[in-house]
Amino acid sequence: MYRPEIKLMECSIRDGGLMNKHQFSYDFVKKVYKAVSQAGIDYIELGYKNSKELFSPEEYGPWKFCDDEDISKVIDGVESDTKVSVMVDVGRVNMEDVKPASESPVDMVRTAAYVKDIDKAIAMANEFHDKGYETTINVMAISRDQGPDLDEAIEQIESECKADVIYIVDSFGSLYQESVAGLVKRFKKVIKSKEIGYHGHNNQQLAFSNSIEAVIRNANYIDGSIFGIGRAAGNCTMELLLGFFKNPKYRIKPILDVISEEFLSLSEDIEWGYHIPYAVTGMLNEHPRTAMALRASEDKDKYSDFYDSLINSSMD
Repeated sequence: MYRPEIKLMECSIRDGGLMNKHQFSYDFVKKVYKAVSQAGIDYIELGYKNSKELFSPEEYGPWKFCDDEDISKVIDGVESDTKVSVMVDVGRVNMEDVKPASESPVDMVRTAAYVKDIDKAIAMANEFHDKGYETTINVMAISRDQGPDLDEAIEQIESECKADVIYIVDSFGSLYQESVAGLVKRFKKVIKSKEIGYHGHNNQQLAFSNSIEAVIRNANYIDGSIFGIGRAAGNCTMELLLGFFKNPKYRIKPILDVISEEFLSLSEDIEWGYHIPYAVTGMLNEHPRTAMALRASEDKDKYSDFYDSLINSSMD
């Protein structure tokens, strides 16, 4: 599969940080950045740009806040064409904390929002655009909101938003290939001035196949993470994406090396990836927070009881 317009976004530090409160060391992040750069991956997302008034730096690591100084510590001295991205959530960032792109090591700012908040996301993305950043809007939990409100949001994005890319985000890992195909078609029917992206979660082990489906339907921005690290079941594995795309600029060996040297040992300290409770929440189109709580408890392997609890709660 080769299409020169396709861009890969590497999300290990941002999405993986949801499993350890973004407590990655500078040395670890620098090694990831170096491997991603050597692999020729287009973008790396180093975390969230959250307000320290909402999240305590005593509880969360630096990649919850992505200060420019912290980003510079890990990218300086590394030869790289990989662009740096950060993510912001609607209502969680102090817009005044974001400097103009000309004064920052950050290249792209991605605004994450639910359909109900798309007007706020558009205003934020437009402000970031005017500050000189590449921008995206990531439409979160789209498996839960595919009615007429989504159509209105898509129309509003096309007519009012300056963002470069609009992402379809399968936050709960609930989508199947036909759903992904339909959503990309639905977006592209209206969105003519921007690229379409796809971000998949692996609750039902479909993140890779769904990403391929999105590409087949002409989505050109695809997210992945090294060894699949990410919240709960994790994300589409970057090494599989690199194996699938036939662009000669992509090189898989640096990613294989950093998995061997860093991620195998990390996986002994932080749990992520396919587990039955995450599959259950994916099947039922539920946020994985309940499954994450189960996996942190003494009853972590009582799968049937967990399934029953979700079924019963949905019937209340």
